Amino acid sequence: MSVRSPAKASQNAQENGMDDIELGNTSRRTIKAKDSNIVELTPLVTNGGEDTNGKGAPSPRGPMSPGGQESSSVMKSIVASTMYSGCSVGMVLVNKSLASSYNHLIDGDLNILLVVFQAVAAVICVEFSKYMGWVDYPTFNLRTAQLWAPVNLLFCGMLFTGMASLEHNSVPMVTVFKNITNIMTTVGDCVLYGAGIEFLVIAAFGIMLAGAVMAARNDADVTQTGLFWMLANCLCTSGYVLYLKFATKSVKLSKFGMVFYNNVLCTAFLFPVSVMNGEFATFMNTSALHTADYAIKNAFAGFVGFFLNFASLNCVAQTGPTTYAMIGSLNKIPIAIFGYLIFDSAISEETWTFISISLLGGILYTIAKIRSGRRKSGK
Repeated sequence: MSVRSPAKASQNAQENGMDDIELGNTSRRTIKAKDSNIVELTPLVTNGGEDTNGKGAPSPRGPMSPGGQESSSVMKSIVASTMYSGCSVGMVLVNKSLASSYNHLIDGDLNILLVVFQAVAAVICVEFSKYMGWVDYPTFNLRTAQLWAPVNLLFCGMLFTGMASLEHNSVPMVTVFKNITNIMTTVGDCVLYGAGIEFLVIAAFGIMLAGAVMAARNDADVTQTGLFWMLANCLCTSGYVLYLKFATKSVKLSKFGMVFYNNVLCTAFLFPVSVMNGEFATFMNTSALHTADYAIKNAFAGFVGFFLNFASLNCVAQTGPTTYAMIGSLNKIPIAIFGYLIFDSAISEETWTFISISLLGGILYTIAKIRSGRRKSGK
């Protein structure tokens, strides 16, 4: 048996035309040949240790059993759903705190500008994390931004049509159409991505829709303009969630890279809008908003938004658009309860009806997912 020195090994490597091999943070193999052409091979490991081809390096403990893989997948889905729900509820409560503290100082609102402030804060958070070496993603690239831009355009459409819907319709009627949006998202998930639709899933969404209709029974007036904006909001919201799943699969970025592009493009798209609709001028002319307290609250909202971005992307990737939409609907329950406890917001009889029926729908959906998981694992 012979042992070669490192120098000799390096010399042999160069003679074989492989004088530079790198394993970077993105886990790609790059081979530089003698003619200086770069050959980029497929990723070895991506998505937190999962092989994109399903053929990752074997674990030192041996291959994981099907039952263990299913258990791991279920746990990831539970964690992703819990993170998204917690961050979403927290974001709504933080923004409600901002609105209740400062909206009486201005004529109108600063909804768009607040989103811009929070997007800037989220960019600062993710860039600081990259600077500290906690996360890694490529520097800004125009081509990647173009691929990710439809996500932000649909998000902006969802934001604008949602505000217009609330302007021309009552909150209960908007809630009814939000539940119709969930059904549209489920159908889109089935058609575009081949997701199966369980009978209990259909029953869960149907029950939640019925609960929303019952809650809106005393306020069911709909104008043509209001109907137009609500339908537009349904399409934008459903399109946003469905395209988000496609983008997380097709755009080769880490989740934190997606957070970076999401907030950079959000700022680029929405800041001009806040200037044109007068929100930026209102902010600049209202000295009562130029306080450390207002800045700190917005910075904290941006910090929560940073985690919400990551949690949303992770939830869609781990669970799919249908579960993401269901969690968004169920979030209204803790938001109503926390709003009552923290801000002393009254909960009407109709709202209690909606909460009770939504809980039933959520239980049915959970049962459907558990049964589906057991069938897949062969139990």
